[in-house]
Amino acid sequence: MIIKVLGSGCANCRRLEENTRKAVNEMGIDAAIEKVEDVKKILSYGVMKTPALVIDEKVKIMGRVPSSEEIKKYL
Repeated sequence: MIIKVLGSGCANCRRLEENTRKAVNEMGIDAAIEKVEDVKKILSYGVMKTPALVIDEKVKIMGRVPSSEEIKKYL
């Protein structure tokens, strides 16, 4: 599983990355988590509001920071 956290590096983006790592660790999933800060790459996903969460190349959440429990539903 490939998980990408899209965002500029703001506080919300960092919080989304932390919550994602927590969810992955708690579920014991083997996943690669990548941070994408390049604006062109972010726009290529059709994301207009960050932070965003992409799982296996599909945008699942954008424009808000979900809890680790909510992220688990998408994993």
